Amino acid sequence: MCKMDKEDNHGKEPTYEILLKSIQFLVERAEKVNKENQQKFDQLSDRLQSIEASISKLSKFNVDARKSKDDARKEPITEKSFKLKHVFNVNRFMNGMHSFSESEDHFNVKWRMCVERRNNRLEFYVYCDPIAPPDQWSIRTRTECKLFGRYENDVSRSWENYYEKSGGLGIDFLTWEDMRKKYLVDGKLTVETKVTIVETTGWAKPKIRVFDESQKDVSDVILVASDTKFYVLKMFLSSQSSVFKALLLGSISESKQSEVKLDVSDPDDFHYFLEVLHGEPAIDDTNVEGVALLADMYDAPTVIRRCQEFLLEKSKKTVEKKREIANQYHLGKVEKTGKSGTTTHIRNHADLPEPTLSEMLMFIVVIMLIIWWKFG
Repeated sequence: MCKMDKEDNHGKEPTYEILLKSIQFLVERAEKVNKENQQKFDQLSDRLQSIEASISKLSKFNVDARKSKDDARKEPITEKSFKLKHVFNVNRFMNGMHSFSESEDHFNVKWRMCVERRNNRLEFYVYCDPIAPPDQWSIRTRTECKLFGRYENDVSRSWENYYEKSGGLGIDFLTWEDMRKKYLVDGKLTVETKVTIVETTGWAKPKIRVFDESQKDVSDVILVASDTKFYVLKMFLSSQSSVFKALLLGSISESKQSEVKLDVSDPDDFHYFLEVLHGEPAIDDTNVEGVALLADMYDAPTVIRRCQEFLLEKSKKTVEKKREIANQYHLGKVEKTGKSGTTTHIRNHADLPEPTLSEMLMFIVVIMLIIWWKFG
């Protein structure tokens, strides 16, 4: 029997060798699978690191956006000013030739720049053209003009203009040859001008409410804007504006004074601002920009809302100009749903919503599912 078993196993591979080969096969297979998994893991790790970097950048972007917004809120615009910028093609200019920039609406006045070659010199003008002006009016401005040099050697000039009629006022800037050598780039001249409205006359419209000396017995403080006095109540203004609250009720010296001088150049705009603060419908297209400036400057939410509502419901200004006012004076978002269901927005760029934590986690989950589907 034993002999017979030996004969049956003759020529066959021992069992332990089969087991050894099987183990070697499994080890090799395991190493191969492990290597493949390691590659997938490395790929997944790289992608997760990429996602993490993207989220980090996104978070930093939102922090920077909030910081920019906060900084903007801390430093509101306190003067009626704006900038004009244009690239003039003057390469083929002969004496007597001139070129205009596009007209822009600022504070209900159309403004544009002009460059002219006269007696081989560069002359520069700012044109002022009021929209629906009164019979007699004047605008005094402070103008700062900059030419951008080809080697960052910019040059600036400052002067004052006094307009009593539509037209252009300006200065003799520099020689045409100097302009050509230092500031002409590919035949083009880049010019930026900041215009500050220092004083206006003749623009006042009929007042709805008075704040003159006739209100002396119902007021407890006098605010002075330019040379105009406004008799008002401290407590009411303080309840409507954080700036007035600090100014009139805080610990600074002005809070103890019966007469407080304000850094306001246009008393008419300040009058309309006070009217709106007291509930009057004083905003129109001629003063909305000036009132919005003061609403931002004095942090007056009621007036800000009234400016928003006017721009949305009644203003005839272009959509681009409405957006500009909303952004410049931090009016935030203005939206309206029309009959067709469409929505009109005037949105401050700094007001774009930041992603929530749940939205960021959902983003990560979606990316991981995509990676698993592709490489799993």
